[in-house]
Amino acid sequence: MRIAIYPGSFDPITNGHLDILRRATRLFDRVYVAVLKNTEKRALFSVEERYQMLVESTAGMEGVVCETFDGLAVEYARSRGAMAIVRGLRAVSDFEAEFKMATANHHLDPEIEMVYLMTSNEYAFLSSSIVREVASMGGPVDDWVPPCVSRRLKARFSQGREV
Repeated sequence: MRIAIYPGSFDPITNGHLDILRRATRLFDRVYVAVLKNTEKRALFSVEERYQMLVESTAGMEGVVCETFDGLAVEYARSRGAMAIVRGLRAVSDFEAEFKMATANHHLDPEIEMVYLMTSNEYAFLSSSIVREVASMGGPVDDWVPPCVSRRLKARFSQGREV
């Protein structure tokens, strides 16, 4: 069985993330999509909320398992019997950070491959931070995120202001 992990903060998960995940499921029999518990990052949604959005957003996707993890991605990959870590690339700016991460991961475990999928053109501009910023100002994000995420963003940002 060909197994991969697709780790991320997913704060929140976007349609761009789901595009990468769908394409990864064509390459691997099982893909563990996992929310990283990163205490260094200040997240809009809790780990539990992000996990729940992953579960709702991936319902019905064959071969996808949603989880949370902490620690090193290569250790998590090893614990799941994964041969690869899947990541998306949007632009050259992503490449530099991903190249450094890939090099470090290779030193930590040369048996685990890094697999990069180019983001589809329609999502090349999209990031969780753009979604959060637009949603925080009451802008429309329905085309950028799954419905369950859109609802949670609207609820989060309507707290404390008149709707």
